[in-house]
Amino acid sequence: MNQYDELTRRKFMTNAAQTYLGVSLAPFLSTALTSSAFGQNNNIPGGKAKSVIYLNMSGGMSHLDTFDPKPGNKEYSGDLKAIKTKADGIRLSEYLPNTAKIADKLCVINSMSSTQGAHEAGQYLLKTSYTKRGTVKHPTMGAWVNKMKGRINEDLPGFISIGGGNSSTTPGFFSAKFAGIPLGSAAGGLENTKRAYGVSENDFQRRLALADVLNQNFHDQFTHPAIDQYNDLYEEAIRVMQSEDLKAFDINQEPQKIKQEYGTHNFGQGCLLARRLVEHGVRYVQVTLNGWDTHYDNFAGTSSTAATMDKAYAALINDLSSKGLLESTLVVLSTEFGRTPKLSVSRKLGRDHYPAAFSSVLAGGGVKAGTKYGETNGTGEKITKNKVTVLDLNATIGHALGINTQTMVTSPDGRPFRMGNTGKPITSIF
Repeated sequence: MNQYDELTRRKFMTNAAQTYLGVSLAPFLSTALTSSAFGQNNNIPGGKAKSVIYLNMSGGMSHLDTFDPKPGNKEYSGDLKAIKTKADGIRLSEYLPNTAKIADKLCVINSMSSTQGAHEAGQYLLKTSYTKRGTVKHPTMGAWVNKMKGRINEDLPGFISIGGGNSSTTPGFFSAKFAGIPLGSAAGGLENTKRAYGVSENDFQRRLALADVLNQNFHDQFTHPAIDQYNDLYEEAIRVMQSEDLKAFDINQEPQKIKQEYGTHNFGQGCLLARRLVEHGVRYVQVTLNGWDTHYDNFAGTSSTAATMDKAYAALINDLSSKGLLESTLVVLSTEFGRTPKLSVSRKLGRDHYPAAFSSVLAGGGVKAGTKYGETNGTGEKITKNKVTVLDLNATIGHALGINTQTMVTSPDGRPFRMGNTGKPITSIF
């Protein structure tokens, strides 16, 4: 038996990923290496959701121009009109005609509130449920969900972020296996998952064996848990390379008609990819839409961004529903804060940051459809009923998945944390 025959399968896998994939594909550990039953409570009302699609309206989406219109007062709404929807009691901005047609599948929350009025701090709170600190890096919601629930499909990552950058995928103080995979665009799919051009399977295995010979002394001398963890990650990366489910990342397998229904922009195609991913067993997918930061000329900017969101969002909800996936998929649409209800005349009717009141929307996952929760006053400046914090919203996501959000998780330095922090789930909407 020669030296190559003595190499273990694990070493083959380790070096393959190092050579051809890189550590950016780290979070592919199987559910055997996660605590899939951790923090779950099957007695929680709710708990019907298996997956989450989180649509992040980055930049601060105006509630008056989308899900909580207040027509008739030009100082606050200009000439914007409200339109009827398919759900009694829900009216939307005229910028959302497609969403109005699926309002009977939505739960609109018009009483959101945040403590953060700056973009970075607001997004951090939205994604982690904690305020930013120099002493700790908090896990994002996707990392929390995978920590508490584990993966559905062992051959695919449990957490994917489309268009949101690396900040959307951090595992915080959790280990690397709970991190998300950032995709720049839906069209690009999951990169670096094929052997180099011209490299046969035999050449591939031979190169792995040679690389392992060079690394053998290191493997023999160091047995730190972090090294073992990365060895497992690399092994999983090879399995992803060989999985039939890699096709989930290829939106070109969709009929052109479906692609057109979502819209050809990055956000629309990202929503289509999100549907494909949950269909193949990805637990948590986040898709980001920028463009809501309308300090100047609010109506010009918002009308364009809202049109992009409106087309893709309605297509996603209809698509999930037609495929029987909506009941098991919680679709969350939210933003880090709202925008000032009163328009700024000096900024060509612009709107500034406004954390005191804004809107979020839930659909699927056992949520009551065609309903509205919470209210603001006639100008949209104050919450008058059923205030919901960002922490409450994140706790509600956990609740929908059947996670006991009161479960404490201890960081490596011994500090206790909870999914949703001190937030309380909105149980009445299930």
